[in-house]
Amino acid sequence: MIRLRDIQLPPEHNAHQLQFEAAKLLRIPNSRIRKLTIVRRSVDARKKPDVKIIYTVDVAVEGNEQKILKQSGCKRASLAPTAYYQPPKPDFQPEKRPVVIGFGPAGMFAALIFALAGWKPLVLERGEDAASRHEKVEKFFETGILDTRSNVQFGEGGAGTFSDGKLNTGVNNPRISWILEQFVKAGAREDILYDAKPHVGTDVLLTVVQNLRKRILSLGGEVRFNTQVTGLCVDNHKLVGLKTGNGEIIDCDTAVLAIGHSARDTFETLNAVGVPMEPKPFAMGVRIEHKQAAINAAQYGKENPALPPADYKLVEHLQDETVYTFCMCPGGYVVAAASEEGRVVTNGMSYADRDGENANAALLVTVNPAIFPYEGPLGGMQWQREIEERAYSISGSYRAPAQKVGDFLAGRPSDGPGAVTPTYRPGVTWCDLHAVLPWRLTDAIAEALPKLEGRLHGFANPEAVMTAPETRSSSPVRIVRDESRQSALRGLYPTGEGAGYAGGIMSAAIDGIQTAEAVIKWKMEHDRNDSVAAKTSDK
Repeated sequence: MIRLRDIQLPPEHNAHQLQFEAAKLLRIPNSRIRKLTIVRRSVDARKKPDVKIIYTVDVAVEGNEQKILKQSGCKRASLAPTAYYQPPKPDFQPEKRPVVIGFGPAGMFAALIFALAGWKPLVLERGEDAASRHEKVEKFFETGILDTRSNVQFGEGGAGTFSDGKLNTGVNNPRISWILEQFVKAGAREDILYDAKPHVGTDVLLTVVQNLRKRILSLGGEVRFNTQVTGLCVDNHKLVGLKTGNGEIIDCDTAVLAIGHSARDTFETLNAVGVPMEPKPFAMGVRIEHKQAAINAAQYGKENPALPPADYKLVEHLQDETVYTFCMCPGGYVVAAASEEGRVVTNGMSYADRDGENANAALLVTVNPAIFPYEGPLGGMQWQREIEERAYSISGSYRAPAQKVGDFLAGRPSDGPGAVTPTYRPGVTWCDLHAVLPWRLTDAIAEALPKLEGRLHGFANPEAVMTAPETRSSSPVRIVRDESRQSALRGLYPTGEGAGYAGGIMSAAIDGIQTAEAVIKWKMEHDRNDSVAAKTSDK
């Protein structure tokens, strides 16, 4: 295969034009291209309104590839790489199956690796299956009645299920392509394999996570829903069992701890039994909403139905803090993401088609342990709770505090919407967000907004809506692990976003895979040697 980079086409192009451009670059007749595979597709809007779609493709050609490359003289052409990730295939079965605690991206992909290895993992998930969970979430959106066991944070697929399903990451890892392939096998659209900013969409993710679970089950794994781990059984600094809220004690010497960033009661349990933990930097702020059409015009120069709904990624480094946008959801919705009674939390999501009227993103301020108002490993978590409780007190319900940007910058409360209608359900309470968020956050956001306006026209539009608080962008805690990925409590493997080692679906999935690989390596090196030694001793 020959790889061709930087093929530029207008948004209105078709597949025939792409193949024609590839043939032209290689200086061969179009008929000599036997197959064309898109490797990467992105939008280049730097010279708006002359927007281009940029492709990298692999082509199979008739004839000698080396000779064709040489004759073409094309500097954008090379032989395509052939290395691909392969999950481990150990020839050893452990005496006890590994347990995975949590069935979000990290836990799901750790369990899949174990299942593919023939190790038949047991998954314990505190929430419900995706279908039941979806019913509870919709009920909460409609009525404000919260189920603390099954919500946007807890259940099959983790918090990422009720998001945009973004699969892009700043990490360069050979496992990424393999993960994307597993999503496609489970029902995601094939364009995630090559889009520069792949996304699945909440509506499709609900099916994808169920199909991934079915695959794990088909390989001998087991998944138990409504099963929360509430305690650890320890002997001589080693994990020997897990206690569940159902009163069961599970015999276990290996547990992947993939609990997600909102498992606060589990953080408290781990801290109480002495599992090493430390506070970590994270970010908090608001969700900001604009008309999607306004974002399209700002990014593309004009509306073009051939282009996808536009996104953005902004950052402003202030003297003491950094303010940035995160989890931008084109054509999306601000959603109620509470998991504890009496506390309001916001998040963002969009469906696969991203066809909503509004765009939204988290507008966040970095916070570091040095400024946490509470001490100890769980100081950041306690600060989150304080802010969420204050937000709830504004209306005495799960209606979220909201304010127009113009009113926020002027220091006056909002009394209703303008051009942008907030999408948050079960509804908003108009107020002054200075009464909800700490002054460090409001001061930083107020300083950053005019500067971000200079980067994206319309971002600080007075009619834009800010809904608060966005407190769960990442974990405020890191559960310490060593080079083998184990806690000081041997056999416990802190993993993913909740443990403080990931920041999104893709990075969490990668971390889950790498932890499963580490478990397999450790058991191959230690358990197998112990088993061989025991058999030799018996003889």
